[in-house]
Amino acid sequence: VGKPFGNGMPLAAVITTPKVASAFESLGVEYFNTFAGSPVCCAAGLAMLHVLSKYELQKNALEVGNLLRELFSEVKSRHGWIGDIRGSGFFLGIELVRNQNTLEAATEETSFVCSALKEKYRVLTSIDGFHENVIVVKPPMVFTKEDAVEFVTSFEKCLIDLPAIDKLHQLEKTPT
Repeated sequence: VGKPFGNGMPLAAVITTPKVASAFESLGVEYFNTFAGSPVCCAAGLAMLHVLSKYELQKNALEVGNLLRELFSEVKSRHGWIGDIRGSGFFLGIELVRNQNTLEAATEETSFVCSALKEKYRVLTSIDGFHENVIVVKPPMVFTKEDAVEFVTSFEKCLIDLPAIDKLHQLEKTPT
């Protein structure tokens, strides 16, 4: 794990099982990494672990993440723009397609939705996928159920606006 582990501080960790670690050892592979230690970064990491535990942020990510999936599933059933909803917890990908049967990538539409979320609703997302048609959802750990409802409502409003956009293919690509 990298930056999120130290809440932006230069701190990382390797997390594995004893079985995986022994497999490296039995193959004669030594794990090597260059690193430097800083008491400040270590304190930040410990503080982050404390906050995660105290405020049950892992539980929050699971519960609110499940709600996000449910809400996006409801939007998918109302609109033909969503092809797939991938991921778990607070790391989701919403694949936008022009046709749910053919799964034709909605690349320009995805760019529009990402930009509209930012400009109209002040919601930051990014775009990923081979065809650049997946909206990446990575909210902060303190994201609430109310935030999830507001976000998905804003997302759905963007989908509703799509058919009215004239010359969608001429819009600039959203930088992410």
